[in-house]
Amino acid sequence: MEAGAGVRAGFPDRLYIHQGAKVVASRAEVFESAKIILQVRAAAANPDGSKADLELFRDGQLLIALCDPLIDPQAMLALARRNVSAFALELVPRITRAQSMDVLSSMATIAGYKAVLLAADHLPRMFPMLMTAAGTITPARVFVVGAGVAGLQAISTAKRLGAVVQAYDVRPAAKEQVESLGGKFVEMELDTAHTEQKGGYARQMDENFYRKQRELMTKVVAANHVVITTAVVPGKQAPVLITGDMVAGMAPGSVIVDLAAERGGNCELTNPGQTVVEHGVTILGPLNVPASIPFHASEMYSRNISSFLLHLIEDRKLQLDLDDEIIRETLVTYRGEVVQPVVRELLGLNAAPQPQSTQPSLTERPS
Repeated sequence: MEAGAGVRAGFPDRLYIHQGAKVVASRAEVFESAKIILQVRAAAANPDGSKADLELFRDGQLLIALCDPLIDPQAMLALARRNVSAFALELVPRITRAQSMDVLSSMATIAGYKAVLLAADHLPRMFPMLMTAAGTITPARVFVVGAGVAGLQAISTAKRLGAVVQAYDVRPAAKEQVESLGGKFVEMELDTAHTEQKGGYARQMDENFYRKQRELMTKVVAANHVVITTAVVPGKQAPVLITGDMVAGMAPGSVIVDLAAERGGNCELTNPGQTVVEHGVTILGPLNVPASIPFHASEMYSRNISSFLLHLIEDRKLQLDLDDEIIRETLVTYRGEVVQPVVRELLGLNAAPQPQSTQPSLTERPS
């Protein structure tokens, strides 16, 4: 393990040594000695450091990390040219036996929770209704856009703080989940027959759909003190759901927390990585929100990536069983080629032949 890798999350080197890890002085030593590299962010998910890391990879190494392969497929092609077999954890299928490996859900849980805390910190009012000697304090009203994992966690957290919560999602199945957490589901007269794709993710819709959605959402946004947006489409820019005019219609002092800021933002006025005030409304565009709660983000991520790694290993041997949906869906590069069909299509490559399952030994070199 790279020395100091866990310090900022509250995990000093001695804890890893106590668990049997060998801590080495530099990142280069990790790449030199390991057959399997486990990272948090690599390739396109680590734009600031991926080029330096690329030079450290050795022929035949295996990488398991968040890679953002659909955002920048060229970064995956560069790994393939280094003959690195790369697994992108964003592509873990949402099936029952892969739940323990679902990094996106883990990080979304943290992001949804933190979004509410950020909103509460910037809102010039308290969330709960209080009966005081100075009179009754009315509760804050919170509107959550997108009822995936992050949205559901935001609903739950806002309710625990005492807010009145509304939520909206293009997927009709989300209504029951929202109501189970005490939120009120906002229904809109939209054709939602084709809004969900494989794995339960929202599908990108055309501009006419989003325009009508914005029109119907305007009154709901104006009636709330906090809006938390979470709507993302895998591999695409986030759809703009909150326009500048909608922001202007909100009460002064209101807050928008845009969890889609890393993909451009769901709010037209979001400035990724910045906090801005427009029309008296504070708009937050936080990036890498899970990193702001590093202890539990690290704890959850380590469980996800450990589960994934152990799924590949049996009797100290690497088992790349490509008939296994989990392995097949997440393997992006293999034996010098990009093999993941969607990434190949983005690169303009022809369909690749299905790679054969292999069982290379891990006993030749410690990993």
